[in-house]
This record gives sequence, C-alpha cells and structure tokens, in this order.
Amino acid sequence: MVSLLIGKSPAILISGLGAMAAVLMLVFKDPIMGLVAGIQLSANNMLKMGDWLEISKYGADGSVIDIGLTTVKVQNWDNTITTIPTYALVSDAFINWSGMSESGGRRIKRSINIDTSSVHFLSEEDKARLEKSNLLKPYLEEKGEELQTWNSENTGENGSSLDARRMTNLGTFRAYLTRYLTENPSIRKDMTLMVRQMAPVADGVPLEVYAFTNTVAWLEYEAIQSDIFDHVFAIVSEFGLRVHQTPGSNDVRAIGELMRPQQVN
Repeated sequence: MVSLLIGKSPAILISGLGAMAAVLMLVFKDPIMGLVAGIQLSANNMLKMGDWLEISKYGADGSVIDIGLTTVKVQNWDNTITTIPTYALVSDAFINWSGMSESGGRRIKRSINIDTSSVHFLSEEDKARLEKSNLLKPYLEEKGEELQTWNSENTGENGSSLDARRMTNLGTFRAYLTRYLTENPSIRKDMTLMVRQMAPVADGVPLEVYAFTNTVAWLEYEAIQSDIFDHVFAIVSEFGLRVHQTPGSNDVRAIGELMRPQQVN
C-alpha cells in the first residue's frame, strides 16, 4: 500500500528498511547486547548486587556495586573500580564467590613440601615419645594393633622385614594433622576435612591441608589459616621431618665459607 501511494517499488522500501535496521543495530549494539545479557543473568540467577565477582580478563576482583544496561561496576578489594561490559559476563567465564559466602565455610587448600630424604620408619623410641601426645596416642595404638595383626598373619616369625608393614614418620604426621584439624574449633566438621599426600615433585613431597573454616570473613579466615600453618612449620621437626626450602644466598655463602681452605699461620 505504501509503495502504491508513493509510486515506488516495494524492493526499494525493503532495502531501505534493511539499511536502517543495520544502522540501528550498529548504533545500539551495546545496549541491545547488554539488555539480552541482563535478561540471561537475571533469569539464571548468575549475578546480583553485592556478590563477590572475579574475572581475570578484566582484572576485576571485588564486590558488585552496580548492574547497568551496558556495564557492571566492580569495586575491587584495593578500592579501585573496574567497569565490565554486561555482555562479557555471558560470553566470558567468571567466578562468583557468593556460593562460598552463603555456605558459611571458606576453603583452606595449601601444602608444604617435605624433604623426601627425611622420610623414614618410626623406631620404638619414636613411638614411645609420640605416644605422649593425646592427639596421637589413639592413632598409634590402633595402627600398631592393625599392623601387628597383619604382620603375624602374613609374614610369620621368620619373615623378612621387607615384607612387614611399619609406620612411617610422614604417615604419622599426616594422621596428627588430621586429628589436630578435627579438634580445632575454627574448622568445620560438616565439610570436607583431610590432609593428603600429593605426587612427589622436584621440591619434595607436597603435604596438603584441605579443610573449611567456620567463617567467611577475610581477616578471620587469614588469621585461622596462618595459625594452622604456624603450628605445622613449628611441629614438623618433632616427627623427624624437614621442610624443603630452596637454598638462599646465605646458605650458598655458608657453604663457600666451609669449602674455603683454612689459612695456616
């Protein structure tokens, strides 16, 4: 009808509308993409005000303070503000830490490297000394009975010591840390709690603490984690173990002093 009124071909009108639509799409690309992304974020409950957002591509790591049609503003923990296109939260991967905050527990996942040359079987003197610990005594008694029963059934009186099962200082230390974390009032018992041995690497045997604190507050969480590892580093020598550490300049200097020929008067 319009083409008949103006006396023009319908093809001209359709091509004109197509060109106009292309221009509008180019001009309003960000608002349109932001509107679609906002609908997706809201419908899938992916993000809301106050969430802790981390997206490494844009250097954002902080709390969401504004969700607009075209941008999302994040106040980082150093009080800087990062502005992210709304559609980027749909097209790129990001971490929303709100699940951790709502769970009431924050994960500790940190390891120390044990010098492999310090790992050995426990002697009777070691067992007697470690049994004085209230945390270790139940484990040593139970494990000792288990190994004694197994060895008597499988090795016999004249069996080789190579065939017998024995306790190691590393395994006992792992059991001690597990018990220590279980008794720690700042650690949640209804979430995953374990001390595990990782695959050996060039820096030793990683022994990882995997547990959850009973608070998600950053300062309290860091204090709890630091207290635990203060104790770990201080107590490890009681089991005859050593923590691996790359030699520093003072170590190299001390070795050089030892290797230097002594001057003769």
